[in-house]
Amino acid sequence: VQLQASGGGLVQAGGSLRLSCAASGRTFSSYGMGWLRQAPGKQREFVAAITGNLGRTDYADSVKGRFTLSRDNAKKMVHLQMDSLKPEDTAVYYCAATQRLGIPTMPSGYNYWGQGTQVTVSS
Repeated sequence: VQLQASGGGLVQAGGSLRLSCAASGRTFSSYGMGWLRQAPGKQREFVAAITGNLGRTDYADSVKGRFTLSRDNAKKMVHLQMDSLKPEDTAVYYCAATQRLGIPTMPSGYNYWGQGTQVTVSS
């Protein structure tokens, strides 16, 4: 599967952004989809993920209540709605796909990666 992330940008603290990830491939609904992020000088970290057909979601504690992940299997898209953004949310955000069951929270749990999109939140 190939992944194309979009929607990043510059926003003030308290603002919102919506990231999207477009996927190719015939069996999109069978993949779990996740967003992970990497800030300068830091390791890549889990943000949110959603399972395939059932659409069960999980979020990092740092984004719970502010970010919402959804998927549209017919359009082969996932969307990450990010509200109440904080400067510490600044990072490159990566869309990723996994064939594993459940919701991997480690980068090693994902098989396919998009190119990343920059999110910058100014204070």
